[in-house]
Amino acid sequence: MDNLQPFIKWVGGKRQLLHEIRKYVPSIFGTYYEPFVGGGAVLFDLAPKNAVINDSNAELINLYKVIKSKRKLEQLIRKLKEHRNEEEYYYKVRAEDRSDDYFTKSDVDRASRFIYLNRTGYNGLYRVNSNGYFNVPFGKYKNPDYVNESVLRRCHEYLNKNNVRITNKDFESAVKGAKAGDLIYFDPPYDPLNETSSFTSYTKDSFGDWDQVRLRNLFIKLYEKGCYVILSNSDTLFINKLYNYPGVQIIKVEASRNVNSKKEGRGKITEVMVIADGTNKER
Repeated sequence: MDNLQPFIKWVGGKRQLLHEIRKYVPSIFGTYYEPFVGGGAVLFDLAPKNAVINDSNAELINLYKVIKSKRKLEQLIRKLKEHRNEEEYYYKVRAEDRSDDYFTKSDVDRASRFIYLNRTGYNGLYRVNSNGYFNVPFGKYKNPDYVNESVLRRCHEYLNKNNVRITNKDFESAVKGAKAGDLIYFDPPYDPLNETSSFTSYTKDSFGDWDQVRLRNLFIKLYEKGCYVILSNSDTLFINKLYNYPGVQIIKVEASRNVNSKKEGRGKITEVMVIADGTNKER
């Protein structure tokens, strides 16, 4: 579909690696599952007819659901046009989640705030502190595009013309319905390369080593079930050891890293794509 692309900026988004990911996507598959959908770059590139998309970030999933609704999409576009690219205004909007009545706001108001902060905040980060409060500073961009109406309408069209289920669960629960022949793409929070490479929390609950182990066990379970599984992660010793399993390929790819507390920590790095074709596995 023309102009089908992510409607938000997303740290770790896969637009730059789509050409690599496509190489390992089977020509025919059943339902597409993406348990860490984020900005949806892979989803919108593949545009599968049957999909289950999920994320642990409840505010992000609220936004997807609002965009899927015709009535709420129109309300969202109107709300977005009311925002202003001004620093004082930005911090006023950012502080809304400190209020006790924040979650009494309508889902459209919360979705509008999400896009506005994403497009005007520094580097498109989504980061919260230990209390779950959004804490990204103002980005000081001259003309941030937080009312990208054509992109929003294309995404709405895709979500409604196809069978796309949207959930907000733990990643294990999100793929419980997966069966042989389905395609699962995992793009989890990456294993940190070092102490300064992580941009801190995407939700108030961090994604640690035990979660990476849980994810690896789920990856193997899906592979053994007969699914086609693809995963992206950091090229660390920990990740390479985790996925050292018969029939599983670990492929190195080059990517750009733009988020680091130190300038010298940004630039080209190597990531891994982990591939397992359970459809060809002998049973």
